[in-house]
Amino acid sequence: MQHRSLAPRIASAPLAPVVGMGTSETLDTDDLGASRNVVDAALASGSTLFDSSPMYGAAERVLGACLEGRRDDAIIATKVWTPDDTTAELQIDASLGFYSGHVELLQVHNLVGWRTRLDQLEARRDRGQITLVGATHWQSAAFPDLEDVMRTGRVDTIQVPYNPIEREVEARILPLAIELGIGVLVMRPFAKATLLARPPDAARLSDLDGTGITTMAQALLAWGLSHPAVSASIPATSRPERAVENAAAGGLPTLVDEQRNLIAGWFSG
Repeated sequence: MQHRSLAPRIASAPLAPVVGMGTSETLDTDDLGASRNVVDAALASGSTLFDSSPMYGAAERVLGACLEGRRDDAIIATKVWTPDDTTAELQIDASLGFYSGHVELLQVHNLVGWRTRLDQLEARRDRGQITLVGATHWQSAAFPDLEDVMRTGRVDTIQVPYNPIEREVEARILPLAIELGIGVLVMRPFAKATLLARPPDAARLSDLDGTGITTMAQALLAWGLSHPAVSASIPATSRPERAVENAAAGGLPTLVDEQRNLIAGWFSG
């Protein structure tokens, strides 16, 4: 698949790996061995983008420990999430400490205090501690505010939910991202596992012969990644074999509209 850079307006920005890995509810654990196994599998399969947040319990710390000795192999996207300005600085300091003093992408989580947070993140970027600045939100009711943030010209990326049953971003957010040259990270490509809890009959995958898709999870990832605005998808998993399966979706051809409509019908019909 050919995808947009995370930040096409910045020549020095890292390119988006097509399928990365989220850490919400997966790396918040004391089992460092199990966490290292899934991170190892992701990296070995080409998933070098890891998304985390101070909101995810121990996930930032655990991810940092899993990357010890190979920090340069990963692209870290994390977040700041607090209404308090002083606490925000402490969160940013903690994140930098977990990842050798530098984070490739730091995002304002759910737009909390976004005006001041962007000031703080831009100051860190100017000091060389951050490469890219982003913003996230998961609620469609907040998308008008997200549009306002995008139009400031101050963010390189956004992160939003996108899957066959959460398509609100198609109306305005994704077209605006293309217009402004803003990278898009897809959260919840499986609708927080809802879409895979009772998946369609796998026999339907035969209708996608020639695409290389072998599982319903890959079908969902390819569906989202085939939108021209999307830079990367970040499914979360705690299972090494699923990390390998997810990463394989990044090497699949871009789906045409007919194929995307077919997949959407399986999950939303």
